[in-house]
Amino acid sequence: MGGNEPGRDIDGLAAVAQAALLRRIEASGAWAADPGWREAFAAVPRHLFVPYYYVGVAGGYERRWGESADPAARERWLRGAYEDTPLATRLRDGELLSSSSQPSLMADMLAALEVEDGHTVLEIGAGTGYNAALLAHRLGDDKVTTVDLDPEITESARRHLAAAGYHPVVVTGDGARGVPERAPFDRIIATCALGGVPRAWVAQSRPGGRILMPLATGLILLTVTGAGHAEGRFLHTPAYFVPLRGAGRPGGEPIQLGGVPHRAREDDLFRFLLALTRGSLDPQEAHALWEQEGRPQRERYGITVDEEAEWAWLDDPEGPYAWPLPS
Repeated sequence: MGGNEPGRDIDGLAAVAQAALLRRIEASGAWAADPGWREAFAAVPRHLFVPYYYVGVAGGYERRWGESADPAARERWLRGAYEDTPLATRLRDGELLSSSSQPSLMADMLAALEVEDGHTVLEIGAGTGYNAALLAHRLGDDKVTTVDLDPEITESARRHLAAAGYHPVVVTGDGARGVPERAPFDRIIATCALGGVPRAWVAQSRPGGRILMPLATGLILLTVTGAGHAEGRFLHTPAYFVPLRGAGRPGGEPIQLGGVPHRAREDDLFRFLLALTRGSLDPQEAHALWEQEGRPQRERYGITVDEEAEWAWLDDPEGPYAWPLPS
């Protein structure tokens, strides 16, 4: 893909760029547990879901647009659409409202769901529609529901999905409340960050169902074990997502780190613990625990949800280290 040929056919450029993206995701090992997702990523053209996006530049953002009159600008847009990176797709007053997630992280998350033919899936956070298209390709349109609070986002997701030939159910509503009229679900996946596990998701999951969601800069994978009860551990990977807007939106003042050594302040795993224990441990207590327990990886932490409470824990849900989460 030489930069001196900006007028080349879009479909040809897209095929080359998509093939390179597939190689990068494959090299990451994301499909090792479930190679079936490779076919979905090969079939769904990402550029149809990001007709424009924003790239950070000095002083703000630069808009890249597939309909630019400049052939070189169109090629930059297309190349960027197939980079293994998140893309900012909707801004308001400088605040990021929606994005297309990093494809290799999406691949990790989809593989972790362990979907099977016939499963029904609820996606929280419609975004561009790209993730819903991957799910629809794998499971079928009628098995996939995606929800978002913003009608502009759901409308554009519908357009993108239709352009790519997919027609899952797209709902405008508060994702924290789920979509009860389409329940029960075998799998629920959230592509936006929350501060706790919405009880509606547990209630709308079948026994044995899985819920995968970003929380505290990580990804928690819960198994629903009965009415109102779910439990699971965090995946190893860090994850940073746009917050959910609506009833489940995370909040709180910035954490003050006075007295915490600089090395810990900059450590991703310590900052994960800080986010997970916000409101339960002060930073100095969190740092003492982190050092005492050998700077734990994310996989040592988990979450339990029952009908009365939900809590995070280290190593054992009944062990000495447990912290309440907001319901």
